[in-house]
Amino acid sequence: MKESMDAVEQLAEWLRASRGAVAFTGAGISTESGIADFRSPGGLWSRHAPVMFDDFVNDPEERRRFWEIRCEMMPSFFSAIPNAGHLALAELERRGKLLGVITQNIDELHQRAGSRRVVEIHGTAMTVHCLACDKRWAAREIQIRLDGGEWDLRCDACGGLLKSRTVSFGQQMPADVVREAIQLASSGDLFIAMGSSLVVHPAAGLPVTAMQRGARVVIINRESTPLDYAAALVIRAGIGETMTAVMAQLG
Repeated sequence: MKESMDAVEQLAEWLRASRGAVAFTGAGISTESGIADFRSPGGLWSRHAPVMFDDFVNDPEERRRFWEIRCEMMPSFFSAIPNAGHLALAELERRGKLLGVITQNIDELHQRAGSRRVVEIHGTAMTVHCLACDKRWAAREIQIRLDGGEWDLRCDACGGLLKSRTVSFGQQMPADVVREAIQLASSGDLFIAMGSSLVVHPAAGLPVTAMQRGARVVIINRESTPLDYAAALVIRAGIGETMTAVMAQLG
C-alpha cells in the first residue's frame, strides 16, 4: 500500500474539492465481504451455464436449474456484512461529498452500510418478485420454500412466475434504471470506479459517459481494465484498504 499513498492523497484531495462524486462498484467490493466473483475462474458461471430469461419463462426444468444455482449462491449473500469500502461510501454520502452509488452487485450491501441513493443496474438477489404483478417477497422467505423442495414458484396473488429481482442473461435492463444510472453518472465531477473489470456492457460505458461530461475518472481495481489509459488516476490495491486510507486523509 505504501506505493499507493501518493494516489490516495490525490484522491482525497479531489474528494475535498469535489462538488459531488459518483461511485461505480463491481464484484471487487463484494469479494472483500466474502461474496465470490461469479465471473472469475472457478466462479459460478464457470461451473454452470447461465439460465437465459426466455428459457426461465418457458421451461420448468430451466426454472428449477435457476433456483438450484440461486440456492448455491445465497448463503454467502445472507451471511455477508458491509466492509470498509461500503462504509466509506455511505459516510461520504452522509457528508455530502458523494451523490450516489451505481452498482453492478446484487447483494444490497451498500444499502446495509447506510448508502441512500443506490442504483442497482443488475437488480437485487435479496428480493423475489412476480413477473406478472410485481408482488414482492424477501429472498429469505422464498428460501424456506426452496429448502422445502418447491421449485416452480408461483405468485399467491395471481399465479404468475416468481423470479429473483436480478437482470438475467437475455433479460432487458429496466429502462428507468438505465436512465437513472446515466443521469447519475453524468452529474458528478469525480467518478470513482471500484472493483469492476469495466468489460460488461452497458454498465462499462458509464465511466465514458462521466468523462464526456467532464468528470475525472478514478479506477480502484487490483487488475487492469480497458479504461485505465483514459483514467485520471488508477490505484492497484484493495478497495477497503484504499478507502480506509482515503477517509483517514479526509479526517
